[in-house]
Amino acid sequence: MSSSPSSPSSSSFHTVPPAADVVIIGGGVMGTSAAFHLAEAGVANIVVVERGELGCGSSGKPIGGVRAQFSDPLNIQLGSRSLRAYQDFPHRPGADIRLDSVGYLFLLTSEQQATDFEACVRTQNALDVPSRMIGPKEAQRLCPYVSTEGLVAAVHSPTDGHARPGLVIDGYARAASRAGVTFATHTAVTAIDTAGDRITTVHTDRGPISCATVICTAGAWSAQIGDMLGVHLPVRPVRRQVAFTAPLTPPAPRIPFTIDFASTAYFHNSDDGLLFGLADPGQADGYDTTWTPEWLELFRAAARRQAPALADMETADGWAGLYEITPDHNALIGRSGELGNFLYATGFSGHGFLQAPAVGEIVRDLYLDRTPFVDVTPFSADRFMTGAATRPEAHVV
Repeated sequence: MSSSPSSPSSSSFHTVPPAADVVIIGGGVMGTSAAFHLAEAGVANIVVVERGELGCGSSGKPIGGVRAQFSDPLNIQLGSRSLRAYQDFPHRPGADIRLDSVGYLFLLTSEQQATDFEACVRTQNALDVPSRMIGPKEAQRLCPYVSTEGLVAAVHSPTDGHARPGLVIDGYARAASRAGVTFATHTAVTAIDTAGDRITTVHTDRGPISCATVICTAGAWSAQIGDMLGVHLPVRPVRRQVAFTAPLTPPAPRIPFTIDFASTAYFHNSDDGLLFGLADPGQADGYDTTWTPEWLELFRAAARRQAPALADMETADGWAGLYEITPDHNALIGRSGELGNFLYATGFSGHGFLQAPAVGEIVRDLYLDRTPFVDVTPFSADRFMTGAATRPEAHVV
């Protein structure tokens, strides 16, 4: 059930344009957001290079969560600003992305989890995120599938929800195309030339592009782009899988995006049924995106404890995609210290879709030497060389 958009701006090239001011590598939600924000700011001669169709990598899946519930101020601010951008998406850039602000509901099953989340909620509230701690009964009222047995507390934020990544990519790409951005799909990067501390040429299987700036938004494939340049981008690919129930009769109630924090099992509405997901802790690294429904037993085991009615629901379909994981589960955003005209926005560890609008703004500002709305220095890839890695973000979905 992949939803890879094929916009009018997306076209295959027998040859690519011979020169560009900016080459963006990767045509997912991050690459199209960066292209839109740069073009909107008046940057001309932008080429987005994508080895498949737009959104064919980690981004192009049916439903993506959007939230500002994080444990640290930087991720909270990225999520919150992106939420506002998604709410405004019908006007800027102008597309229906099927945003459903059903809220996020985290289920907590230990006193330690409750204590930790209370601290997070205080930080979120200080940054104008309307999250709050609630009791088991209210959690069950918000999501009737939830069992109160073993439930210590929950956290709810009503402005969170989910939208359709494919529609977001298409909306950004169409607007960027209208502003003059070229999308070179089915075009693979094969090498990158440098001279001194500058990138000079991006080589593709459809010809070379001489360029003034390169921006890496290649997701799970970003380490390979870094390797071409001798720049360490510590991103590893990890398969994540979801499943869809058969149509439900009567229809499922409208519920929050609900997550059992301990197991990472999550579920929410999806068309005529529910979507199930879980981050399998035993999943090996790799680019395999074969859907293997055996992982559902992990989900069902968690559901039997926290949402028993889900445990025996029939599933009809599913898909697998890739998370782009960094060692501390936080993003890589910045400008290379080794190559001054190389920027990167990658390694979002499952949070890329929900942070894409804000990060597109930041990439624009870094390119234009403006001060971004928030300091992203802690997300520099250099942190893994200096030992200044940020505290790991709780990795859920």
